[in-house]
Amino acid sequence: MNLLPRQIRKSLALKLSVGILLLSVLIFVIALGTLFTQSRRIIKEEARERAVTVLNTTSLRLERYLDIVETATNISATLLMEHFEPDSMLACSHRILQLNGDIDGCSISAEPNMFRQYGYHFSAYTIREGDSIASTIEEPYDYFSKEWYKSPIEHEKGCWVDFYFDSDSLELTIDGLLASYGKALYDTDGQLKGVISSDLSLSHLHKVVSAEKPYPNSYFVMTGKKGNLFIHPDTTRLYTETIFDGRNPIDNPEIFALGHEMINGKEGTMYINIDGRPCLVCYHPVRGTQWSLALICPDSDILQAYHRLAYIVVPLLCLGLLLILLVCRHTVTHSIMPLNQLITQAKRITQGHQDLPIRHTERQDAVGQLQNSFAYMQEFLNFHEGSIRWVVEQNQQRNDELEIASNLAEEAIRQKTIFIQNMTHQIRTPLNIIMGFAQVAGEGMWQLPEEERKSIADMMDHNAKTLYRMVLMLYDSSDTGNNLAMEINRQHSTEACNEVVREVIANTVEHFPNLKIGFQTNVSDDFCINTNRPYLMRSLRELLYNAAKYSDGQHISIQVMDTDTVVRFIVEDTGPGIAMENQARMFDAFTKIDDLSEGLGLGLPLTLRHITNLGGTITIDPDYHDGCRFIVEIPIEKNE
Repeated sequence: MNLLPRQIRKSLALKLSVGILLLSVLIFVIALGTLFTQSRRIIKEEARERAVTVLNTTSLRLERYLDIVETATNISATLLMEHFEPDSMLACSHRILQLNGDIDGCSISAEPNMFRQYGYHFSAYTIREGDSIASTIEEPYDYFSKEWYKSPIEHEKGCWVDFYFDSDSLELTIDGLLASYGKALYDTDGQLKGVISSDLSLSHLHKVVSAEKPYPNSYFVMTGKKGNLFIHPDTTRLYTETIFDGRNPIDNPEIFALGHEMINGKEGTMYINIDGRPCLVCYHPVRGTQWSLALICPDSDILQAYHRLAYIVVPLLCLGLLLILLVCRHTVTHSIMPLNQLITQAKRITQGHQDLPIRHTERQDAVGQLQNSFAYMQEFLNFHEGSIRWVVEQNQQRNDELEIASNLAEEAIRQKTIFIQNMTHQIRTPLNIIMGFAQVAGEGMWQLPEEERKSIADMMDHNAKTLYRMVLMLYDSSDTGNNLAMEINRQHSTEACNEVVREVIANTVEHFPNLKIGFQTNVSDDFCINTNRPYLMRSLRELLYNAAKYSDGQHISIQVMDTDTVVRFIVEDTGPGIAMENQARMFDAFTKIDDLSEGLGLGLPLTLRHITNLGGTITIDPDYHDGCRFIVEIPIEKNE
């Protein structure tokens, strides 16, 4: 190898210099973008000048067309005043249309009672129908109040009147809308004789205006003094609508600005959105009238050639940029590929992953030396990291075990403290009552009335049973009681379901004298199951006990029903019920929904244990919302 290639292989800076090509691409894109922007601006400026030229040409053609009508009308008015007679009026209106092919109708109307043989009204009218011309005397109607009659008199000179529907009482009419040029007729003494009016049809005028268009989809719009549309592509809007109708000034401020400019006789150009399309609008007042003519050119037509050029240039540009990008990317990627690999490996090391080793290389440049240094560093780190990881894992395992043991001990201490406090409180109340009444008995209870002695005895009995129930619960919850209960549950006997329920009801009522419990069953009294009678009764009694304790004691019921596989005991009340969020922990031992309520928190957990040992299930009905409804299901095991 010669010296130069060897220097190139060792020079990372020389390889990365290829990236300068990207800067040239950026400059090229900026230059091309500037060229397109300027081209767009120039094309729009040329389009504006072209549209203004077409509009001015059309305005001149329209004004020349109107001048012809004005000249013909003025000359005929002068000749008519020499012989202002009915026959002369008919002949004059006919001659105007015969000599002027641009006029579609002519009306010469006299002042009231001008010709008494014809009555109060007299109006001669001539109309062009295709290639023929027809003249007639109009049927009498109030033409004195018409705009085309009043305006020339008020202005005292010839003037153009806005378009109108020619729906008067004419025997002959022109289809469509009309524009009229009227001139008042005065004799030599200055006395008003009538009005001569020459008419132009909309279709005729539209042909004159639309003779030249700068773009295929461009169109003309002409408005009157109030913004009424006289020329528009949508013929349904002509005359009956203005340029403002059907548009919200907040959403279309540009169109409202254009309308006011045209109404006020201004001229100029605007770029506005019409029906969601950007358009160039050039507007110009029509000389001698109160009308305004506007040329509307869609932006899509103006920029059609520009877009067509873009469709060719943009793909070529993208293709060229793609080729440059591919060449530059291949060159740079090949040059710095080892460096990228080192960067990837370094990221993995910082994230704690060293499973993929860095390979040693025989390259002698800066990248090769860096790669070998990283490889040695990784091997050193792997050795020490393995030792540290083993020590950390051992310590972490011991810490986790200690933490779990500590949490369990703290929880056990907390539960024990809470339970002892609760048990002490619950046992103290009935014990104090018994001790108090025992003291009363020792001081001469027999001297009290019979009724008080009976009440004291009942109270002592009630509290003694409460103490016995708590002691029994404590025994059942202990390991010894649980093992004994499981052993006893194996000693099943044949029991009648209805008899068991009646005995449970009697025991509960004995504890709550004013309690009312409804009983319903769909099984016969001789219907029996194999079960453990004491623990079944204890479970049902606990459910009735809770129903009596947490309800008004007047709406409690127990139902017995059977299926093919189980017998179902349903206990329900109309108390406050158990909230949905508390139902998940109501069967946990030593847990009470309300810490202020009496009890040890063992009733439902022991009931669940007994029912489970009997092979059954206990659930709360989630669809019952008037209180609580517990459902106990015991499997049916009939004797052979």
